[in-house]
Formats: sequence, structure tokens, C-alpha cells
Amino acid sequence: MSQGRHEVSIANSSEDEGDDDSQILGRRIWRIFPYVRPYRRRAVVGISTNMLARVFDLVPFIFIGFAVDFYSGHSKSGGRLGDLRAFLDENLLIHLSDDQAVSYGILIFLGFAGLAIFQGISDYCWQTLGYKVQHDLRLDATQSLIRMEASYYDLRQTGVLMSVLSSDVNQLEDVISDSSTSIIRIFTTFITAFVILMMMSWKLTAVLFGPLVLIFPMVYLFSTRVQRKYRKQRESTGGINAVLENVISGIAVVQAYNAQEWEISRVSSESEEYRDEAIGASRDRNRFIPGLYGVAGVVYGLLVSVGGWLMKEGDISTGAFVTFLLIMTRLSMPLFIFGMLVNQLQRGEAAARRVFAMVDLEPSIVDKEDATALEGPIDNIEFRDVHFTYPGTETPVLNGISFTVGQGGFLGVMGHTGAGKSTILKLILRYYEPDSGEVLVNGHNIQNLTLDSVREQMGFVNQDPFLFYGSIRDNVIYSREANEEEVESALRLSGAEEFVTSMEDGVDTLVGDRGVMLSGGQRARISLARAMLKAPSLLILDEASSALDAETERQIQSNLLGTGGSRTTIAVAHRLSTIRNADEILSMVDGAVVERGTHDTLVNNNGVYSSQWAIQTGALGEE
Repeated sequence: MSQGRHEVSIANSSEDEGDDDSQILGRRIWRIFPYVRPYRRRAVVGISTNMLARVFDLVPFIFIGFAVDFYSGHSKSGGRLGDLRAFLDENLLIHLSDDQAVSYGILIFLGFAGLAIFQGISDYCWQTLGYKVQHDLRLDATQSLIRMEASYYDLRQTGVLMSVLSSDVNQLEDVISDSSTSIIRIFTTFITAFVILMMMSWKLTAVLFGPLVLIFPMVYLFSTRVQRKYRKQRESTGGINAVLENVISGIAVVQAYNAQEWEISRVSSESEEYRDEAIGASRDRNRFIPGLYGVAGVVYGLLVSVGGWLMKEGDISTGAFVTFLLIMTRLSMPLFIFGMLVNQLQRGEAAARRVFAMVDLEPSIVDKEDATALEGPIDNIEFRDVHFTYPGTETPVLNGISFTVGQGGFLGVMGHTGAGKSTILKLILRYYEPDSGEVLVNGHNIQNLTLDSVREQMGFVNQDPFLFYGSIRDNVIYSREANEEEVESALRLSGAEEFVTSMEDGVDTLVGDRGVMLSGGQRARISLARAMLKAPSLLILDEASSALDAETERQIQSNLLGTGGSRTTIAVAHRLSTIRNADEILSMVDGAVVERGTHDTLVNNNGVYSSQWAIQTGALGEE
């Protein structure tokens, strides 16, 4: 999958817009339901109890109507329900109480008790189902992100991705736990009410339900207008999170450059975009909701007028008319829930686009079907005429790079910024694939070996060492198992033992977010300790000593060289003292190797390396 495709999938999520904008619900939101399948028993119980709760919600109104007829001395309850009342009067009510009024009260109480019990069970099932689906969705989206090659994140803002994993996934949890129950509630309430009322009077039922058909064109117009606005609103949320994440992470730089007002203006710009999209969606929503009130007003007015006339004509009893009015109050709430439901589902569709775009991510660098695992340690690394250009750019970064480093060897790479030094390491780590040429591991093309087996043999220390929030021990052990002796050995090799033991809490000292509680040199040494704990057969250092003082660097080099044995090392460095002891040094200019050899050889060549060495040692000034 190309990098451009990734950008469309997550940042915009706009494919198929023309198809989805004409629908009440787009295609993405339906993809939630496969996540419900593993919990189908819970869903069935939730549906069943919700339907029973709706029945128990309406049935007491029948008994209220019967009670009204009983008090008013009318024997006719209307339609087929008259037979039910006669059955109750002759059988059940006698057993409940000698006083029919008390018996009707007991039946009404039992109806509300059934509502309370079944509604409680239904709410619990749907809420817990929503949390479980939310967990599974977030896990799938996170797994997709973690599987992506490192290059995927080069042009993406952390805040945007975090917005998808947090607020968008939470929005879909609401669709499960709230919207689904609302759909069942609306459907069951209307069906149950329709059956009960038809049994009383089909004429008054027609008056009640006839105007409700006006809601459907209103829903269609609302949904097609507001869907795009909700999508843009969700995207604006990600933009706000991205800016805020940058500001908080870089607060020291913000304050050092007196850029507080400038950053506030950036946040204001993103927030204004969100505000405008939200106001636009709110404007459409608040045109839709009053329409529902208007339909409800028409229904109530017709019901009272026509119902009074039918009651006067003797077509229905007073109790039946009261039941109609009470059930109408229950139908009013689903009408307004329906308006909120459509609104919530539109928000869910916008969130589903972004979440499932992330779930569907597929890395472009994966194991081939016939890839084999690397057996044993990495004995040698070879580049054969490797060319590489970063995606989306036209300027080549590597031009025909070739070298070999054998078991236990030490290869140094130097050159000015942009010469392609770090790109060589990224190709070894398979963050990218070469455009042409081959990267060989133990004589095998690295693309024919499984990623995990190759990376398991590598220890990597970046020029910007990243520490996770937690203790020093957590960062050294990171995702592995190790005893105290192994941790201490790794700290000793990396030159971190001295400063760690001087801390009050030792290896249990918290490093803060991204290691902010430590100095740059301390972070570099902890990062190196993490790499050494793996006992890698290939150690990759990308400007790893740039934050170290000369004495600490000398000590670490002594430790590494003294314990290296068969370990192969490839180090990229601006500071040439880091690679002075390398078996071979590559001197690079604009993606090409312009000279190679040992330190002494390159110094005597009077080339690029010699010039840089003179500058760094002060010899150039003396000359």
C-alpha cells in the first residue's frame, strides 16, 4: 500500500463520499456488528429484555384505562380488550383482591416492576457489550498501527492518530450501548403500541399513526445534509489534538522562543474550524428537532379532537380514550429519541470512517509468503549497489552504495547532514526497501528473511533516544525478561551504572515522559543499555554518542570493544572520535561513498574525512 493511500485512509477518510452522502447511514458504521458476534448471547439477552421492558412500559396504561372504566361505571373498554377486561374481572382480580380497584393498582405496580427489572438487565447487557466492543476495536486499530513500518509515521501527527484511538472509538461505543438500545426501544414501542391501540379502536389508531409518516422525509433530508459536516467535525477534532500534543510536548521550546501567543493562535485556528463545523451541524440538527415537535403537536391535536368525538359517539370508552392519551405520551419520547438517534448515528458514521480506515491499514513491508527465519546470529551485512529515494521525493538519497562488514567487524559511516548515513541503517532495519540493489544478511537477501528473526538479532540506539514513561529498569528490560544481574551488566556496558547507583531509587527511578527527568547523555546510555540487554549479534548506533562527553564516550567504547567478541557494529557519527577505531570507515557525500578505509588511511588521504578530522581536533586552525 502506498504512502499516499495511507494518507487518504486516515487523514481524510473520504473515499466513496459520493455514495455515502446520499444515505441515512454510510457503509462504515455497519462494520461494527461483526465485533458484536463474539458476544451474541449478551446481545440476544439485551434485545429480549429491552423488548420485554417496552411491553411492560405500555401494559400498565391498559390497566389504568380499565380502572377508569371501573370507576366511571362503564363496562365497555373498546374492541377486543373488552374480552381481556372481562377475563380479569371474573378470574384474576378475584384472586388478587376482593376490591377491584386495589387489584388494578397491584397489576399496574407489577407492570412497572417488570419494566424496572427488564430495563436494568437490558442496560447492563448493552453497556458491557459496548465496552467489550470498544476494547476490541481499539485493540485492532492499535495492532494495525503497530504493524505499520516506521516510515508510515514520518508525515503523520501523533495527535490525529490519538484522536482516532480515543474519541472516535468512544463514539462507536456509544453507537453500541446507546444507539442500538434506542433502535430497539423505538421499534418495540411502536409495534406494541400499534397492536394494543388497534385492539381498542382502529379509527383512532389511524389518526395517531397517520401523521408520523411525515417524519421519514425529514430524516432523509437531515441525514444527507449533516453527514459531511459531522465528518469534517471529527477531522477537526484530530487537528486540535495534534496541535495541543505538539504544544505540550514542546513546551520548553515554546517558552524559550516566547511563542506562547503564536501557539495560542494555532490552537485558535484549529478550534475555530471545529467550532464552525459543529455550528453548521447544530444548525441543521435544530431545524430537524422542531419539525418533530410540530408532528407531535399535529398528532396530539388530532387525537384529542377525533378521540373526543368518537367517545361522544360511543365508539370507545372513557378508559380506552385515557389509555390512548397515556400511550401517546410514551410515543412522544421515542419520537424525540429518534431525532437524537439519527444525530448520534451520523456522528458514529463519521467516527467509523476514521476508525476502520485505521483498522484496514496494511503495512507495505511484510514477510514474503516463502520468507524463512534467520538461523543463528548475524555474521555479516552486505550492501550491493543499493539505490534509494524516499517516497514522495525525487532526489536520490543513496546512489550505488556497496560495502561488506563481517562477523565481529566495526563499520563506521560519516558525512555531512543529508549524506544518507542514517538511511543505510533504516534499510538494514527494513524501515524502507531499496529501489534497486540488495541488502544481504549472512548472504541472504534481507527481503527473503522474516522481519522478526532479523530484528531479534539487532540492537538499535537512535540519535534521539526514546524512553518510555516508567522506571529505568522498565526501560532497560523493555518487553523482555531479565534478572538483576543482567540489568546491572547492561548498565555497566553502557556506562550508566555510575549515575544510576547514585540515584536515591536506583534502577527504580522514574524517568518521566520520554525520559525528561534525565539528561540527554543519561537517556543515551539507558537506551544503549536496553540494546545491550538483548546481547545482539549486530549493534546499530545512529549518532548514539552525540550527547555524551568525551570521557564517557571513551569509557563506553572501551566496554563495548572489550566485550564485543563476535558482535558486529555499524555506527553512524558526526563526531569522528566515535568511529576512529572502526575496521573500515565510509566517507559519504550526497548519497555516495567518496572514500573508505581506516582512520589513519583516511587522515593521510587529505580528503573529506581528513578535513573533518582537522576541524574537530583543531588542527585546521593551527595550519
